Amino acid sequence: MERPIRVLIAKPGLDGHDRGAKVLARALRDAGMEVIYTGLRQTPEQIVEAALQEDVDVIGLSCLSGAHNHLFPRVTQLLKEKQAEDILVLGGGIIPEEDIPGLLAAGISAVFTPGTPTSAVIDYIKEHVKR
Repeated sequence: MERPIRVLIAKPGLDGHDRGAKVLARALRDAGMEVIYTGLRQTPEQIVEAALQEDVDVIGLSCLSGAHNHLFPRVTQLLKEKQAEDILVLGGGIIPEEDIPGLLAAGISAVFTPGTPTSAVIDYIKEHVKR
């Protein structure tokens, strides 16, 4: 029997709003995934370390503070340095459309903005996770 998909939900930076992250974490759990929530104000280094320790398949980053162009690519850079590029990295939050291409180029697999149904995130993970 295959183990459930393991997802780390993280709030990098100084963003103090986590309602969306908690809603998504619950939806992923209800979809049969194992979810680890790091809590608020995590550094990219803390996020990557937790992902490696928890042996996750997916990292979901949520940012509403505007620091996504700095924080999200730092997470993918650290994963590359740790030879953990097989972890699927998703971004979400208040992210302007014009910033999305740069995030995708930096290794973020997909970016989900406000109003995205949780079912779309669940389906994306199931289709793209590397196991």
